Amino acid sequence: MATTLKGNHQQQPYIAVIGGGTAPPPILELAQAVGGEIARRSGVLICGGLGGVMQAAAQGAQETGGVVIGILPGPDRIQGNPFLTYSIVTNLGHARNMLIAHSANGLIAVAGGYGTISEAAIALKLGKPVIGLATEWQLPGMLTATSPSEAVDRLWRELDLRQDRCMNV
Repeated sequence: MATTLKGNHQQQPYIAVIGGGTAPPPILELAQAVGGEIARRSGVLICGGLGGVMQAAAQGAQETGGVVIGILPGPDRIQGNPFLTYSIVTNLGHARNMLIAHSANGLIAVAGGYGTISEAAIALKLGKPVIGLATEWQLPGMLTATSPSEAVDRLWRELDLRQDRCMNV
């Protein structure tokens, strides 16, 4: 199962929430709700660590008692948003998108543009599930949802299905 005991971060699903560094309030509200739902299910939230969707998701997770890892594009932790539990500096710029996709078990894209699309495409290429919420774009293999709870539900089901397949091999 994708859900595990809180406190064992090695076994908890690591879920990346990806989206724009700036976004309008309705998108930020969706991202914050996604972050809160991930934390309620004891998932570890990964994000790019900056503002916009990343900060809103981190805030939702932190306010719900979750763990948030920010993978920052620059060389300094000070760039990170105030809701990160842990900050990882990379000094890689957009190349950090590769680290985010590789580090997560699955991703939820909340709106977003080219950077978000690149993260989603990398994750899909790696065979990881990606759920789109309020995305104006679609990639082959990406699933969509119409609400934060549906996005998290769909991702958890996908992770459970994939884990079941691995155990039955």
